[in-house]
Amino acid sequence: MTHDQTPPGLKLVTVFGGSGFVGRHVVRALVKRGYRVRVAVRRPDLAGFLQPLGTVGQIHAVQANLRYPDSVSAAIKGADAVVNLVGILQEGGRQSFAGVQANGARAIAQACAALGVSRLVQVSAIGADAASASAYARSKAQGEAGVLAAVPGAVILRPSIVFGPEDGFFNRFASLARMLPVLPLIGGGETKFQPVFVGDVAEAVALAVDGAASAGTVYELGGPEVKSFRELLAYICEVTGRKRALAPLPFPLARLQARVMEIADTLTLGLVPNELKLTRDQVTLLESDNVVSASATAESRDFAGLGIAPTSVEAVVPSYLWRFRKTGQFDTARAG
Repeated sequence: MTHDQTPPGLKLVTVFGGSGFVGRHVVRALVKRGYRVRVAVRRPDLAGFLQPLGTVGQIHAVQANLRYPDSVSAAIKGADAVVNLVGILQEGGRQSFAGVQANGARAIAQACAALGVSRLVQVSAIGADAASASAYARSKAQGEAGVLAAVPGAVILRPSIVFGPEDGFFNRFASLARMLPVLPLIGGGETKFQPVFVGDVAEAVALAVDGAASAGTVYELGGPEVKSFRELLAYICEVTGRKRALAPLPFPLARLQARVMEIADTLTLGLVPNELKLTRDQVTLLESDNVVSASATAESRDFAGLGIAPTSVEAVVPSYLWRFRKTGQFDTARAG
C-alpha cells in the first residue's frame, strides 16, 4: 500500500505545537478524519486536555524541544506526515525568533528528510519576508526557506491574524477595552488585516496532510473581508458594548511606548499583563498590511485554491466576546 492508499486510521501525523491555540483545532480536524496524532510539545503533561478530541489511544503527547535534534527525530520517527505550528509572538528567555521560527522549522524539516517523510506542512504567516525590518517576519521567511531546502515538496501556509475562542487579538483588545478608557490606534489604525478563522486554517492543514494541496507551494490564507485596525477595534467595542475613544498613536510614539513596556516587563520579570505587552518588533509589523497578495489570489494559492469558503468575523467573534460585556451574555438592551 502506498502512502495515499493507506486508510487514515493507520496513518500517524506528528503535530509540533499541537497544544497551542491553532494546534488544538488542527488536532481536532485530523482526528475527525481518522488519523492517529502524535502531539510533540515541550510539556506533554500540559497537553492532556486534547485527549477528549479523539478516541482512546488516538492522540498521544510526546516531549520534544526544537533545540534538541534527537527529540525532534524521535517525535517524527514512524510518522506519515508532519505539521509544524510552533511560533512565538515575542522573544523571551531562551525563546528567540531565530531559534524557534528559523532554526526550529529547519530542524524539523531536516529530520523529516533524514527519516524519509515527504509530507510536511509548515504554518508560517502573511508578511514572512527575508528582507523585512521585523525580526519576526524575517525568521518566518528563514523558516520557510529552511523547510523547502530540506523537503522541496512541503506545503507552506501563511495565515493573516487568526481568530477563534482562544485567540490573542480579539480577546486582547476586548480585555483592554474593559480596562482602559482609550484604545491606541498604532500608526493611526490604517493597517489592513484579513482575519482568518482558526477552524478554516485547521481545515487547510488537514487538506495538506491529505495530499489535497500542491506540493512545494506557499498558500496565503485570509478571511472573506479586509478590515483596517481601526475598523476591527471599533467592531470589538460594538460587540462588547464598550464606548471607547480610539486615539491615533503615531509609529514613533508607539515605538517609544513599546520600549518602555519592554523595560517594564524585564524589570518585573515578565509580570506586565499580557494585554499591555507591546514590543518594538510588533510595532514594525503594523507598518505593513497583513492581507493576501494579489499574486496568491491570481495563482489560486489561497483558500479558493483549497476549496475552502472562509468564515467571516461576524459569524464567530460575538460568540466568545460576550464575556467582555458588562452584563455578560445577558443583553439588557434586548431585555428592555
